Amino acid sequence: MYSKDGENYFIVDAHVALWDARPENQLNIHGKQFIDCFYDYHRNLSPESELWPYEEYLYYGGERLMKDLFVEGYVDHAIFQPARLGAFYRTGFGQTEEAFALTRQHPDKLTYNHSWDPRYEQKGLDQLRRDAERFQLKGVKLYTAEWKGDSRGYKLDDPWTYRYLEACQELGINNVHVHKGPTIRPLDRDAFDVADVDKAATTFPEMNFVVEHCGLPRLEDFCWIATQEPNVHAGLAVAMPFIHSRPRYFAQIIGELLYWLDEDRIQFSSDYALWTPRWLIERFVDFQIPEDMTEYAPITLAQKKKILGLNAAAMYDIEVPAGLGVAEPAVA
Repeated sequence: MYSKDGENYFIVDAHVALWDARPENQLNIHGKQFIDCFYDYHRNLSPESELWPYEEYLYYGGERLMKDLFVEGYVDHAIFQPARLGAFYRTGFGQTEEAFALTRQHPDKLTYNHSWDPRYEQKGLDQLRRDAERFQLKGVKLYTAEWKGDSRGYKLDDPWTYRYLEACQELGINNVHVHKGPTIRPLDRDAFDVADVDKAATTFPEMNFVVEHCGLPRLEDFCWIATQEPNVHAGLAVAMPFIHSRPRYFAQIIGELLYWLDEDRIQFSSDYALWTPRWLIERFVDFQIPEDMTEYAPITLAQKKKILGLNAAAMYDIEVPAGLGVAEPAVA
């Protein structure tokens, strides 16, 4: 929980990872390219005081994750959103067993979402059913630009993807997080295009599609889709650190999201360990739309509380302690 000026904020970090990008886990040059690109995002968008040494960034482990999120970072609950990247890393990028073990140790603090890839067809579909039971999945994280053999990505409206989404619906996995944001070397930019979200959201109206990174740099495309599809949500991973390096750009991002969507469909995330949550939360609570950006309304206290945690808590049935919700307006 974060407290400031007599107000308390329930915090859900809706997009965190536990990765291993050390040289011994890199399968090829692309594994190094990927983590180096991550580190460039971290280095270029972070305050100097928040920079990590490169070697630490390659692998930080569960103990540091727990400290950075829950001891120093104000976070009440966090949701793992893994990327496998099996073409680049020997044991995968996101560490399934280590992350899931932490979740079992701290079920009150952590939720584990798993990943799938429709290009594995029936074999993968059978694995999804086993994973759903083992991990008690409520959500999945999809990485549509991931490489597999000669394929350099897939789309949400591919026939096999629909079969996987149908299985998710049957299994009660109703929260689908999709990386649709800035490209990461060596992945292809177009494989992260947001257009396929539109079709999937229309076809599966009872499922939630959380577009991570809110489609950046395709914010306008994303907003036009989300305004007509009420089951499309915006994840603020990668958008959040612009609050430091480009505050007016961040004001534009959050202003557009609040205009086209509403405060109930926007979720905070630090994208840990790209960034740590503490400074992002502190700055967002203090942040306000610049007065000269008159096309956007000021951000209200209720909107900040919903974005920082209440929205994700509602989606994942995370219990919010009494007094930490948004006060209902008094009835005249």
